[in-house]
Amino acid sequence: MKELILIIAKSLVDKPDEVEVTEVKGDKTIVLELRVAKDDLGKVIGKGGKTAHAIRTILNATATKLKQRAVLEIVE
Repeated sequence: MKELILIIAKSLVDKPDEVEVTEVKGDKTIVLELRVAKDDLGKVIGKGGKTAHAIRTILNATATKLKQRAVLEIVE
């Protein structure tokens, strides 16, 4: 799932070298922290949060298939 978020985020931003995804595993929940350059933060979040919502939807579909729960946090 970490690779999935990396691919999606790198394709959206202007500075793909500065994209970082940190994975924190719990019992049944995985927290993915996405860090991008300050200039690219708006591109990842999108207008009204639509892009972030779409990324979370894809992540949840993938996690459900693996019988897990995943949470995406976009960190400044």
